[in-house]
Amino acid sequence: MLSLFRITDVSAHCDLPCGVYDPAQARIEAESIKAIIAKVADNPDPDFRMRATIIKEQRSELVKHHLWVLWTDYFKAPHFEKYPQLHTLFNEATKLAGAAGTKGEFDAGKADELLGKIDEIARVFAETKAA
Repeated sequence: MLSLFRITDVSAHCDLPCGVYDPAQARIEAESIKAIIAKVADNPDPDFRMRATIIKEQRSELVKHHLWVLWTDYFKAPHFEKYPQLHTLFNEATKLAGAAGTKGEFDAGKADELLGKIDEIARVFAETKAA
């Protein structure tokens, strides 16, 4: 009997072929947070500040989302073995985007720390993509 289907084994280090995951998504949202913090500092209008707070909180959630996707879907056991700091790095970054960080405060220093953590993650990500 002739079969129309052929079984092929495939392997990938992530859920979809490369190119889907990128820490730049988290960085774009974190840059937005930093810009919002700067604009709120210069604007006493309560309506503007309320809208800015809502947007900043949404962007903080998006940072966490993009980081969690990288942490849970892209990075695999061999990455964590080669880069043992990754779990701590992701934990610190997502906490900086959380209630005690950019989501809950208007602290430019925390936004800068968050951007720094994202840059560290991006460095490791680039190394894993080049391998």
